[in-house]
Amino acid sequence: MRTPRGKLLLVLAVVLVVAGAGWGVSTQLRSPADEAAVRKPPRPSLVTAAVERRKLVSTVVVSGTLEYGSPYPMSLAGVVGGSETAQRATRAPRRGMIVEGAVVMEVNGRPVFGFSGKVPMHRSLLPGAKGADVKQLQRALRRLGYRVPVTGVFDQATIAAVSRFYARRGYEAQRPTLEMRQRSDDLRRAVQTAQEVLVTERKALDQGMDVLPLNVRLANARRDLKEARRALESARAQDRTTEDEAKVEAAESAVRTAEERLLTAERELAQASATPTPAPTSTLSPSPSPSAGVPIDPPADTRLLELRVANAGADLAAARSALKRVLEEAGIARDKRLTELEKNVRSAREAVVTAEQTLRQARQLSPIRLKVANAQRDLAAAQALLAEFSRTYGTTIPPGEIVFLPKLPARLHRATVKAGELVDKPIATVTSSTFVVSGSVDAAEAERLKTGLNATIETEAGKTVPGTVASLGGRDAKGAVPVMITPASMKGLKKLADAPVTVRVTIGATNKEVLVVPAAAVVTAADGKARVQVETAPDQTTEVEVRTGLAADGAVEVTGDLKPGDLVVINSA
Repeated sequence: MRTPRGKLLLVLAVVLVVAGAGWGVSTQLRSPADEAAVRKPPRPSLVTAAVERRKLVSTVVVSGTLEYGSPYPMSLAGVVGGSETAQRATRAPRRGMIVEGAVVMEVNGRPVFGFSGKVPMHRSLLPGAKGADVKQLQRALRRLGYRVPVTGVFDQATIAAVSRFYARRGYEAQRPTLEMRQRSDDLRRAVQTAQEVLVTERKALDQGMDVLPLNVRLANARRDLKEARRALESARAQDRTTEDEAKVEAAESAVRTAEERLLTAERELAQASATPTPAPTSTLSPSPSPSAGVPIDPPADTRLLELRVANAGADLAAARSALKRVLEEAGIARDKRLTELEKNVRSAREAVVTAEQTLRQARQLSPIRLKVANAQRDLAAAQALLAEFSRTYGTTIPPGEIVFLPKLPARLHRATVKAGELVDKPIATVTSSTFVVSGSVDAAEAERLKTGLNATIETEAGKTVPGTVASLGGRDAKGAVPVMITPASMKGLKKLADAPVTVRVTIGATNKEVLVVPAAAVVTAADGKARVQVETAPDQTTEVEVRTGLAADGAVEVTGDLKPGDLVVINSA
């Protein structure tokens, strides 16, 4: 049986439980007014940003590639060696540095040397040659330690230095070729022959010979003219030579044979198409009754015959084309033959006129004395030719054995000719040993750039190198402008060759800390003046007139009645 105190505690517990339940239900239940108040959007507030004091830097970002600068295609100016035979690389160019006097490659076993110079190699350097290229070679030899005067003339002192230079590198300087030696011998023999003729004519003058040889020469010239005219008339009367006739007959025979084959193939095809293929019969099947329909035979297979007809037609077309070609060649040969015979007639006629004039002059003058004078002139001409040839005879430098490069040392970046290949194109590409960054920007950004601006080169690994804008190009087909930046230091860049980099070009910066606000906070009013809205109290603003300066990265420099920490409105919510 419970005591009065126990009953009291029980009643209190029940009261507390009921009160708690009522309070919980009351917190979950809202009136419509309360619910509308909860769902009502918050009051709009101002979006502001604080005025800052800091340095402002404006940049243009250029994406580019770090590569060696000043690419220059290297080509040979002509043949290597004294022969015009096929120029084939026997030792290909190799990547690496090219220094003064280095062997760049070998062609037909002959060397190709690299020298520093702005005048390109464009000719063979022969004894006695003069020019800026010779002076350039002499300066290069002096830089290599050879004592040679800088005269601009390829003289004996220069030739001796060139011979020593070749020998020190294991080669022999280009001596006169077999053709040159034969030409020299021919000129010397011509001088000797002219001397012998002069001696003979002087002896004949002493003996008083007449003009009989001139009469014989005239008779021979007239006989040659007669024979030349007869040959021309005979050729004009004859359409084709015996050989051409045989070729035409063979071609016509081939056409007839092809026509016969085509007719035979067409006839066989026509017969096969007209003749039905007999249907197979069976001895076990009953004979068809008169009332049954006639069986339809399958069409004959004429594909092989049609192929024969097509091939025969193609053979006929080819035979006719060959006949046409033979006829054209025969006509061309006849025209060429007539042209040559007409030329022979003209030459023979000129010989007759010359012989008649010589004989006439000889009869008017002393014939023997005239021969002596002619022999003297022939000797003088032969001696002049020999002297002129001798001035350029000797050690030479073929045009392909030297390549002048604008600046040395240079780096051979890429070879375009392999050993065994013909040298008929640029042999390699050389670059300077310094790096550049090649990139491009759009036209609008390019208008903000100029040469000499400072830049920062950033690699993918995070390394930064200072640089300078070296050049700006013209717009390309896509409207982009090429930009070239040179690093201030080349240290550590060799391993980054051909790697992509990002360049930040500084186009403007403040000398000291200035007041900076977001660019979106500046508004240009109707009077053309810039203003900002400064928050003076919650949801209260006042306009402040400002002057703008440098803009960069979404911020702008301002001056006016502002101080750091002021809140400027950048957007209204």
